[in-house]
Amino acid sequence: MTTLREALTAAIHQLAQNQHLRADASRDAELLLLHTCNLPRTTLFTDPARQLTPSQLADYQAAITRRLTLEPIQYITGTQEFYGLPFHVTPAVLIPRPETELLVEAVLQRLPSTQPHRIADIGTGSGIIAITLAIHLPRAHITALDLSPAALPIARHNAATHHVADRITFLQSDLLAAVSGQAFDALVSNPPYIPTTDRSTLHPQVRDYEPPTALFAGPTGLDIYQRLIPQAHAALSPGGLLALEIGHGQNESIQNLLAEWKDLLFINDLQQVPRIAIARRQSTPS
Repeated sequence: MTTLREALTAAIHQLAQNQHLRADASRDAELLLLHTCNLPRTTLFTDPARQLTPSQLADYQAAITRRLTLEPIQYITGTQEFYGLPFHVTPAVLIPRPETELLVEAVLQRLPSTQPHRIADIGTGSGIIAITLAIHLPRAHITALDLSPAALPIARHNAATHHVADRITFLQSDLLAAVSGQAFDALVSNPPYIPTTDRSTLHPQVRDYEPPTALFAGPTGLDIYQRLIPQAHAALSPGGLLALEIGHGQNESIQNLLAEWKDLLFINDLQQVPRIAIARRQSTPS
């Protein structure tokens, strides 16, 4: 029989042989072991001689094999935390990133929780933005839009898990096409913004596994913004809020695209890179 310590040591050694996995070999091996055996992390320290059952060992070895192909941990475990909440993820959706928490935080700081806001989340993916906003804005109704028919069931599942499905409408839509003619108080989006010319520079676990339609937006990465911002202006009520996650070095281009808007603000991420763009629709024609 194999103990937790033995299984973990062997897995770390395997992962460390891969140049792309070497830096995080210990972390990845531990996460997959705890997930496979459904154990708290403390067990590794308090009971390292605990034996794995044959099925646990087989499942763990299968998970390590998948990781050796550079499949992301989140797709292997089926979960990723966002804003302190667990979300189900599959290869049909982008893996949530910490930067997007800045987007949610910026919106929550600007929308009073006591108001019945009408909000649209464009490109909802796994539903993290729509669901987190619904939890923290209990009077809001949110329309969650995504072009991908494979993403929407994941988002609906997450909404049901977090008990906010009754306040979120999920629609398949190319940007705001499915809600043409409707008016919103706020529009939020983490759209694709990576230039296709940067594809070769991405880590293989991103480039080869996450959905390309959720990553890439033309040669400059601006294709979606160029379509979305005019649609957002038409869909927002006067004074309505637009909140966008943006890519590295795109703030000047986004500033130009938002030239007719007011109260434009860029928020930096932890690396001091402008990551979030906030603006409001003019109350009257400029």
